[in-house]
Amino acid sequence: MAPEGVVLDVDGTLIRGSEPIAGAIGAVETIRERGLPVAFVSNNPIRTRKAYAERLVRHGFSLASEELITAGTITAEYLAREHATDELYVIGEEGLEAQLGEAGLSLTDEYDRADALVASIDREFSYDDLKHALWALADGTLFIGTDPDRTIPTEDREVPGSGAIINAIAGVTGREPDAIMGKPAPSAVEAIERTLGAAPKDCLVVGDRLDTDIAMGERAGMTTALVRTGVTDDRALADSEIDPDYVLDSIAEIGSIL
Repeated sequence: MAPEGVVLDVDGTLIRGSEPIAGAIGAVETIRERGLPVAFVSNNPIRTRKAYAERLVRHGFSLASEELITAGTITAEYLAREHATDELYVIGEEGLEAQLGEAGLSLTDEYDRADALVASIDREFSYDDLKHALWALADGTLFIGTDPDRTIPTEDREVPGSGAIINAIAGVTGREPDAIMGKPAPSAVEAIERTLGAAPKDCLVVGDRLDTDIAMGERAGMTTALVRTGVTDDRALADSEIDPDYVLDSIAEIGSIL
C-alpha cells in the first residue's frame, strides 16, 4: 500500500557531516512530486527548528521549518506539558537551552536548585559537568535525556552524541534516565502524527539507525526502510532483531518503494 506520509531521518540519511548524500535532494523532490507530506525528524538537539531548517535549505533541500522535528523540540514540548514549573539544569549546548527558553521553561545554573536535569550532547562536556550532574541528581531530581544516539555520523568518522553524555551520567549516578526523548520514544511518534496528519500505520519511515529510526517505525506500525549511508553496516543488520521492511543502498532509491 502506498504511504500517506513519509518520515525522513536527517544525519546519515539525507546528509553526512556537512554534505548532502548523493541523490538525497532528488529523493525529497520525488516524494513531493507524489504529493506526500514529509516530516524531517532528527535526534540532533543542538539547533533550533528554524536554524536546522535553514541549514538544510542551504544544502539545497526544500522544506518549511514546520516540517522539521528534532529531539530538542520534542524535549521542550514534553517538559512544557509535563513539568512547566520545574527549574531545569541543562547539560547541553546553547541551541538546546534556546529551545527550552522559547517554550517558556525556566533554566538554572545552580545544580542544587534543579527540579530536573536535562542531559544532551555537549561538545565541551567536562569532569565538572559530570560532578555537577552527580550532585544535581543526588536527591531524586528528575533525569531527562534528549535522545539516545551514542554516536553521530560525520564525513570521515562517527563522533559521540547525546547518548554518550547520558550514559556517562547514568554510570556515575547509578540510575537510568526517567525518560529519553527523540526517536524511538512515543513522544516522537506523536509529534510525527501531528506534523503529517496521518496515522503511523499509513506512513513510511526512512533512516540509517536500527535502534532509533527503524525501531520507532516497527513499534508504531510504520513501513520501514533502512539506508546503508549512515551507521548501520551489514554485520549490524544481520545481528539485529530489528528487521526493516526494505534495505536501500541510499535514499536515492526511495522511488522504488513509494
